[in-house]
Amino acid sequence: MAMTTYDAKKWFRVHRRVADPRLRLVCLPHAGGTAQLFHTWPALLPEDVEVLAVRYPGRQDRLAEDCVDDMATLVDMIEEALEPWLDRPLALFGHSMGACVAYELALRLEARGIVPEHLLVSAHEAPQRAERMALHRADDETLITRVRHLGDLHSEVYDIPELRDLLLPALRADYRLIEGYQPSHPTPVRGPITAYVGQDDPSCLLDHVLAWSELAAPGRFELRSFPGDHFYLTPREAEVVADMAARLARGSGTDHPWQ
Repeated sequence: MAMTTYDAKKWFRVHRRVADPRLRLVCLPHAGGTAQLFHTWPALLPEDVEVLAVRYPGRQDRLAEDCVDDMATLVDMIEEALEPWLDRPLALFGHSMGACVAYELALRLEARGIVPEHLLVSAHEAPQRAERMALHRADDETLITRVRHLGDLHSEVYDIPELRDLLLPALRADYRLIEGYQPSHPTPVRGPITAYVGQDDPSCLLDHVLAWSELAAPGRFELRSFPGDHFYLTPREAEVVADMAARLARGSGTDHPWQ
């Protein structure tokens, strides 16, 4: 059954409405993350770019909904929710777990003849090279310790028992999703890929990040690194978004149904 417009809208937070957008940037957060990560981005982007920040179930104002712990299911739902927004070109940005979700979403859209202008992946190794772990089976303390090892992005909330109980189910479900996602021979996308990485990110080996080049159109891959850990994106936000804006201004050079 197709989603109603209301159902579709609950998947995206649009922090700044654009009357006649040139392009929509779909942003997918990390494991345990929320659409709030992108709330300042519209002010840093050109006025004709509309940001759709994805709101995963099981957190914030979707707390009462079941978390999704399977990649194919999550991408199915996001693709369906995007239906009302497909009248303009799209670019996709994903941070950490969101990088792989963005990649899979790009493939789904391409299968429909919609080639994203750009796939922007952050803080994640290429899916065919990513380390295989089973942290979703670990106890709470081990899982939280892992998150803190990656970097300090509001990890203090796990010290508050009431918040910890609310947040851990989504974090564990997201780890189950990304750890269960193991494509050994992923399909290249037709458009360009830019990979962003923190220079001190303990979860990203540089060679494994560079392997995203295997999934880009020939000659259409670039890597940008910034000082910082897994969550470099927060302190370097202005620089990263400016780099993305420049890339999106160029266009992909691919054919798509809006031309």
